[in-house]
Amino acid sequence: MELHDVWFVLIAVLWTGYFFLEGFDFGVGILTKLLARDRPERRVLINTIGPVWDGNEVWLLTAGGATFAAFPEWYATLFSGFYLPLLLILVCLIVRGVAFEYRAKRPEENWQRNWETAIFWTSLLPAFLWGVAFANIVRGVKIDRHFEYVGGVGDLLNPYALLGGLVTLTLFTFHGTVFTALKTVGDIRVRARKLALWTGLVTAVVALAFLLWTQAHSGDAKSLVALVVAVAALAAALVANQLGREGWAFALSGVTIVASVAMLFLSLFPNVMPSTLNGDWSLTVTNASSSPYTLKIMTWLAVIATPIVLLYQGWTYWVFRKRIGTQHLAEPAH
Repeated sequence: MELHDVWFVLIAVLWTGYFFLEGFDFGVGILTKLLARDRPERRVLINTIGPVWDGNEVWLLTAGGATFAAFPEWYATLFSGFYLPLLLILVCLIVRGVAFEYRAKRPEENWQRNWETAIFWTSLLPAFLWGVAFANIVRGVKIDRHFEYVGGVGDLLNPYALLGGLVTLTLFTFHGTVFTALKTVGDIRVRARKLALWTGLVTAVVALAFLLWTQAHSGDAKSLVALVVAVAALAAALVANQLGREGWAFALSGVTIVASVAMLFLSLFPNVMPSTLNGDWSLTVTNASSSPYTLKIMTWLAVIATPIVLLYQGWTYWVFRKRIGTQHLAEPAH
């Protein structure tokens, strides 16, 4: 296996880790309007991800940086062609971070309600737009012979991409719901399990349609295996949720995300960004990659840094592993 193939796999792993972790993060943000009934319950939801949400975004920064260094042509075409949706995602992530930090700075109800509304929308929009972006990458976009995107924003809003956006939105909401059931106690835990059933069923319908469409469009035997794993894991997650096995439900919803992202990258390889104008103009792991020397240096850096990051983030989750409820909130409740 060549180094550019290795880095394609590593970038796929980074995006998978980001969607696994930020997926429940976005889902909890969406639940502040769908599940929480009052300010204390919204505070409980926010507290479940309070210690980890910013660490989860490290995976996004690393994935973007790795793409820039390992596949500069891919990075250039992607970030210039998808400029507006990616800018909107970036603005949402910035506002979302500010909302988490500033929500409790003042006790006024209007102040906190406005920041909670910001958390909801800046969780919902990226959850949808990431699906739109990755669906377009797999489907292919208008790239000319100079590896430049020559389409418009409207070209990105095609039926396949919009369905992909619905998949990530519903899947992340389901992932966040089972995470909430895992991390809370009392009435909010019970209601989270009930909501997980309905969000899971909706996810199953849209995800199955999208994955089958992907398989028909660009799949092979390997992507078919990933499709089967994703569908089986989602079904098992629903069963585990109904049995009250929240830990298993969360793990299996995570497997669903991992298998779904794996299927997209398996369907994409060896391309990194197909051209719908001419197959010869597609960006591939070969023509979009950096020099072998650059990839070699990056590989050594990854070998050294990755275990440190994984150990630190794993330790963070271990420290904040306990369940919380409204009875654990300090007074006055914000």
